[in-house]
Amino acid sequence: MQNFFNKNNKNTHKNDSLQGMKNIVLFGPPGAGKGTQAEVLKEKYQLVHISTGDVFRFNIKNKTELGTLAKSYMDKGHLVPDEVTINMLNAEVDKNADANGFIFDGFPRTAAQAEALASLMKEKNSQINAMVALEVDDEILVQRLLERGKSSGRADDANEAVIRERIAEYYRKTDILKQYYMAQSKYHGVDGVGSIEEITERLSNVIDTL
Repeated sequence: MQNFFNKNNKNTHKNDSLQGMKNIVLFGPPGAGKGTQAEVLKEKYQLVHISTGDVFRFNIKNKTELGTLAKSYMDKGHLVPDEVTINMLNAEVDKNADANGFIFDGFPRTAAQAEALASLMKEKNSQINAMVALEVDDEILVQRLLERGKSSGRADDANEAVIRERIAEYYRKTDILKQYYMAQSKYHGVDGVGSIEEITERLSNVIDTL
């Protein structure tokens, strides 16, 4: 496979401005309010919110070289290789080289992806400072999503069995990442129950120490 990573990194002079950033991996189970908090934190700290799903959609819609490559895998029903995803993120980081930092949302999902992201940030003379995870009791999540389902029209918000499986899948996927970042003393669990303002304050208390 062609190595897009090297090609995207020709302008190494950009890397100097990425030092001293606050880079956060933000996690939260379905219904935890992660999207809401990402928007609030983005504005409060002037961070760039990079949602992997949005990045994929942008590249595919605009038929970029990486988007076309990713679509070729998806059209065959295959997973998009980590290399392609990390190169999309690399391009997003380079586009925002003067940012105060980044909120990574939806990536990494595996230890291998976490390693790849760490390598990417190291190339930029930066690092991932923390994994911050909103923690909410399962029963509260179920009730939140069922309530949301009354207005969202989403079928997966209306079926309790599906909701519980989505929550269980989240924990299965994130446990290894929790262990990965805990080993580096970078994992921070934050109580995700309360008003938006209260939760933002708890998250801010973590971010302010980074």
